[in-house]
This record gives sequence, C-alpha cells and structure tokens, in this order.
Amino acid sequence: MRSIDELAAAILERSRNLDRFIVAIAGPPGAGKSTTSAMLLRQLPNAAVVQADGFHYDNGLLDTLGRRNRKGAPNTFDVRGLELTLQRIRAGEPDVVVPVFDRDLDLSRGSAGMIARDVKHVLVEGNYLTLGTGPWSALRPYCDLTVFIQVARSELERRLLQRWTDLGRTAEDSRHWVETNDLPNVDLVIRETAIADIILDAG
Repeated sequence: MRSIDELAAAILERSRNLDRFIVAIAGPPGAGKSTTSAMLLRQLPNAAVVQADGFHYDNGLLDTLGRRNRKGAPNTFDVRGLELTLQRIRAGEPDVVVPVFDRDLDLSRGSAGMIARDVKHVLVEGNYLTLGTGPWSALRPYCDLTVFIQVARSELERRLLQRWTDLGRTAEDSRHWVETNDLPNVDLVIRETAIADIILDAG
C-alpha cells in the first residue's frame, strides 16, 4: 500500500460496525508516523492520536537509570503505563487522559491530551508497537489493526539528521546521536518487527 487515502479507506471499511477501533501506526524512527497520523486525522471521523512517545521516561529518571544516552530505545519507555492506557481505551472508558510528547522541549507533558467518549478511531503511533518480543508485544492484542511504515534505511538516516539539526543541534552532534542512538533503534525495529496487517510503503 502506498497512499494515505488507501490506508484511510481500509480503516473505514474495517471499522464500519464498531464503536471504537484502535490502529497501531508503527515504524522505525524517522519513518513518518506522526505525519501519517496527522493526515489520517483529517480523513477519519471522530479520531484521536495516542503517542507512545508520551510514555517516555523523564530525562531525570533516565539520568538516574544511566540510560539518557539511549533515550528512545525500547527500555526507556513506561510500556506498562501505555498498556494500562490502552486497556482503558479498549474497554470504552470515557475521557481517558493521555500524555503528549513535546519534541521541542524533549519531554512528556502529563495529562495533556484526552481520548473523549465519542472518539471512534484511536491512532496509536510509536516505533515499537509491532515488535514481536518483549513487553512491547503485549500491546498488540489491544489493536484492531497494525500498520507498519516502511522506508529505506538511507532515507531514514537523512531524515533523522535533518530532524536534529532543525531542532538546533550542530551537524557533528546530530551525526553522533543518529549513529549511536537512532540508527541502532532503526535496525532493532526492522529486525524484530512481527508481521503487520498493512505495510505502508513510504519510500
């Protein structure tokens, strides 16, 4: 599948007779998960986004755990917290409050979003939602549909370098972070992702 229009049509078809439909939007860092989710929001009625990035450990906790230099790796998230949130959403609980990740500030803002009672299409976006191993694999049963965004590794590298320089890092610092943190995460996602229901070929 190559277009957002096709993906939106598939979601609408599969969710036709359901009150709530949860879609996992997964893919490696830089694949365009947030962009894809934002485009789907414009095409799907009664839709909202839950960011897995909202469940990032705080930088202070990462410092305490000695994981700050690997922020964004699978073990730097409150996966159980995300699972409990998906349980509440799956159960149809009204007005579920969720955290939102602020990329400019590089931190999660707790209780900054809400999945309201009337939301039908819940788009959960994150790097590791389709992993077949570890605690992340426990999230899959809460999703009605899994989508994996496929992008060439060289293009991911280019996008990630651009992301960090746009956020104010030097070219040297951006290159170091991408090579020591982002690309290992890219390789892990590609290597350990289980089969998704839909593959979105985005370059």
